Amino acid sequence: MIGAGFGGLAAAIRLGARGYRVTVLERLDQPGGRARVYHQDGYSFDAGPTIVTAPYLFEELWRLAGRRLEDDVTLKLMDPFYRIRFDDGTVFDACGDEERMRAQIRALSPEDEAGYDRYLAASRRAFEIGFQGMGQEPFNTLPSMLRRLPDVLRLHGHHSVHWLVAKHFKHPKLRVVFSFHPLLIGGNPFAVTSIYSLISHLEKQWGVWSAVGGTGALVRGMVGLIEGQGGEVRLGTDVAEITTEARRATGVRLASGEEITAPVTVCNADVLWTYENLLPGRKSLGAWRNLVPPQHSMGLYVWYFGTDRQWPDVAHHSILLGPRYKELLRDIFRRKRLADDFSLYLHRPTATDPALAPDGGDAFYALCPVPHLGSGTDWATEGPKRRDAIVKRLEETVLPGLSRHIVTERAMDPTHFRDELNAIQGAGFGPEPLLLQSAWFRAHNSSEEVDGLWMVGAGTHPGAGLPGVLTSAQIVDDLIPDAEMAGG
Repeated sequence: MIGAGFGGLAAAIRLGARGYRVTVLERLDQPGGRARVYHQDGYSFDAGPTIVTAPYLFEELWRLAGRRLEDDVTLKLMDPFYRIRFDDGTVFDACGDEERMRAQIRALSPEDEAGYDRYLAASRRAFEIGFQGMGQEPFNTLPSMLRRLPDVLRLHGHHSVHWLVAKHFKHPKLRVVFSFHPLLIGGNPFAVTSIYSLISHLEKQWGVWSAVGGTGALVRGMVGLIEGQGGEVRLGTDVAEITTEARRATGVRLASGEEITAPVTVCNADVLWTYENLLPGRKSLGAWRNLVPPQHSMGLYVWYFGTDRQWPDVAHHSILLGPRYKELLRDIFRRKRLADDFSLYLHRPTATDPALAPDGGDAFYALCPVPHLGSGTDWATEGPKRRDAIVKRLEETVLPGLSRHIVTERAMDPTHFRDELNAIQGAGFGPEPLLLQSAWFRAHNSSEEVDGLWMVGAGTHPGAGLPGVLTSAQIVDDLIPDAEMAGG
């Protein structure tokens, strides 16, 4: 197993439950990949994923390992799911309570209340077909995609999420409230296929949860499951090459020169990076993807900071919108331009778990969507400027007096994703989830070039986000033969 991100760990647990002896090889000094944890001056910061929207996927992994999730990890339901603050100060609390949602919709636009019911129905259909159906199929062949094409058309999959939302809501603020979700998986709501409206149903059906101890508690729990199965997670272990014989993967060669043979190789590294760097002479992702250059997801500037005071009115998850929506996204995704204005996702985990900061303090991160490295942005210069602009914006909105109370901080930008996580162009989520980069058009879970090699993670089908990444492990589990047949 190459890589100890959520996809790799989940696949390891699944294969371990089937009798495989699994070794997970992780280049970094801790497991988790994008979900690593930073401990600094008494504060704990989740580096990346903070939102759990399908806890049953984790519960299944624990059951496969003969344990219960609640024995190792405590999940808390968020209320609200997100507090959305518009540039003019208007606040909308997105939550799972339909009556509260209706009341907020009526306050903004009474005529849009009926559209709420219609949108929920459309989101449910997208979930049933797009996640429960298409999301759990491997799509390794073109005919498998063609069979699903009528469903895609019925779901208006050739249109965007924002197009679907605009069909049901007239008020511009409600169109934002119900269309921003693709940004959580690296997609532009004005371009991503409308099938991703399924996220709204996923959240309404199962809620938005956070782990006590941070998302890192889930990572630690999963490592414990692997070790309990007799598997091993080797940290600081850099894979230099996936070894092959004819068309078949035979294992890996490490940067140290050590070779490990295995009947099954699963890769959780960035897919494009894998083909370019770990498979010399085999740089194909399939004929279609060779003809069409990939469209990468956005980049991320993330500023982590701890304070010596608290802001108890700030929610666990906040969306702080800037003055522009569509045009800002166009700057980020299409023009590849770092604009002066921005929107933020503000994470305050100490709203739920005060132990993540010293007594009386708060831990935060502010995530700012930015263009990926194709923009040519000089982050050595622009990073500090963006940090200062974020401080100013937070002081003007939800964290008055912030600059006087910062006691620790760190930041990462798209160069971190490129250099530390091997993400092509420093994109935060792999390929953008466009229609022609989804299902069969996305990197397949079984390699098209090398037999015995399987792929999991955000860059593979079904896509980014914890539910998608965990489901990629489920698909691979279904594809890989039993250990006796594979010699594992």
